[in-house]
Amino acid sequence: MHVPDGFIDAPVSLGAGVVAAAGIAVCLRGARRELDDRTAPLAGLTAAFVFAAQMLNFPVAAGTSGHLLGGTLAAILVGPYTGVLCVSVVLLVQGLLFADGGLTALGVNITDMALVTVVVGYGVFRLLVRVLPRSRAAVSAASFVAALVSVPVSALAFTGIYALGGTTDVPLGTVAGAMIGVHLLIGVGEALITMVTVSSVLAVRPDLVYAARGQLRRLELRNAPAQPSGVSA
Repeated sequence: MHVPDGFIDAPVSLGAGVVAAAGIAVCLRGARRELDDRTAPLAGLTAAFVFAAQMLNFPVAAGTSGHLLGGTLAAILVGPYTGVLCVSVVLLVQGLLFADGGLTALGVNITDMALVTVVVGYGVFRLLVRVLPRSRAAVSAASFVAALVSVPVSALAFTGIYALGGTTDVPLGTVAGAMIGVHLLIGVGEALITMVTVSSVLAVRPDLVYAARGQLRRLELRNAPAQPSGVSA
């Protein structure tokens, strides 16, 4: 999914850079409402986890492989604004230190892999938790579906960017078929990783999962019925 230098022409890359910069500016303001002394360390851990997970590729089909995008996972754990920032930092470090994604295409990558995945993934998640029961299982299931949907939509968004400014001779239909088809399978891996991670955090510290706040039923403590006077235990 990482777009290299020269794959998208300069005008479209510049336009995507403007969109990415505007999105990050909005997220910097929004993240102030999501982060506090308790959740700020989790944002750093989330960015580190996404970075490490993106370094691990899993086979898909016909010699292709995929890796975690992480936008939906980050949004569920630390909030959509902070999630965009986490993934953007990961993409910047990958481009600068590992040449994974071109620097001139950084705006394209942030727009596609951070903004699109977070907006779509978190939006689907919020819609699902409104209609599902308030339980850990429901939150985990919603995270699975949200991540599953976000990946092919991100691939579709890239196809749209390629249609506007692609520099190769590969037909648009071929690019669309390859990107969307393969990323439907990659989405399954993304969904499983997201669900397992969210479920693990919920099992230990559900209060740290931003998107689950208010979605889980609180435990009710009931007093044992009083015994009649004169009756010994």
